[in-house]
Amino acid sequence: MPSLTLNDKVYPFDTLPDLDLTCLNPTDGEIIHFCQQWLMGQAEFELMTSGSTGAPKAIRVSREQMAASARLTGQALGLQYGDSALVCLPTQYIAGRMMLVRGLELGLNLMVVTPSSNPLATLPTDSHVDFTAFVPMQLHKIIHETPSQIAILNRMKAILVGGAEVSAMLVNDLQAIHAPIYHTYGMTETVSHIALRRLNGDLADDYFRPLSKVILGQDERGCLTITSILSQHQTLITNDVVELRPDGSFRWLGRWDNVINSGGIKVQAEQVEQALARLLANRRFFVGGLPQAELGHMVVAVIEGEPLLSEILTALRSQLEQNLTKYEIPRQFYFLSQFWETPTGKIDRAANLAACR
Repeated sequence: MPSLTLNDKVYPFDTLPDLDLTCLNPTDGEIIHFCQQWLMGQAEFELMTSGSTGAPKAIRVSREQMAASARLTGQALGLQYGDSALVCLPTQYIAGRMMLVRGLELGLNLMVVTPSSNPLATLPTDSHVDFTAFVPMQLHKIIHETPSQIAILNRMKAILVGGAEVSAMLVNDLQAIHAPIYHTYGMTETVSHIALRRLNGDLADDYFRPLSKVILGQDERGCLTITSILSQHQTLITNDVVELRPDGSFRWLGRWDNVINSGGIKVQAEQVEQALARLLANRRFFVGGLPQAELGHMVVAVIEGEPLLSEILTALRSQLEQNLTKYEIPRQFYFLSQFWETPTGKIDRAANLAACR
């Protein structure tokens, strides 16, 4: 019988419905309460969006959506009954909550640990885990701060990474990992991911490939549309600008929200960020637009930490000229000692841009 391990206590799934929650701390009680609801057949659940593109909000999703997502993920990754899964993301949000659902629906042995920047730091190096999901920062910390724990990663069947863009530097680091690692594309409204992109090994790809029976298209803006059981068979229109290929695979270009209209020229912020990422090692930053009388909006780069010396900025601009048009090169560089973040740890672009005005 598959089980849930929580604070070193093992709870077989068939014992969860009758468990008394009053003896548990609030966090553990919330996790087991959700498992009880699932095992007792609850038909609808309330989930919180991540707040990455606006204020976090509660939405309702169906059991059918969540179960289908779990089954499609298991099929895509080759997960089997009795495999072990590490849950190291906050379970009040979709990424962590769906790890619980995958365990309950597929019969995986779930080990829940307190979310942290390095969830493997305290695990024995001989720990066996078949499957897990991380945010990019967690993978970066594991690789650079506890390299001995890479052995745990290497034994896994599959690793998901999502919740934020994966940097070129991290992708390079991941080539040393033997286990297949997949970047996810999805949102709360589709109950986790609808497409995966292999990041390492011989099958590494620049394009996301949709899960089975997910139909993709584009609207007049070039933004991705999604139709599947994961969207309750409705066509969901996203704000993600993509390059869509005939086989249904796609390359993510950026958010429509992050298109900067500068003097009538549309600049995709994420494309500028890709060029900057190769030059700003170990610095967090983002690209946005600020009001400017002549252009309407000007392209700016906001960097976390101490200001760069003027000669370094001059060299930086010179290097950007080799890969970007004159419209894409940031006109101003702003520096903030510490970024404002969303509740899930993502950079809050709007709040940080407001601090630069």
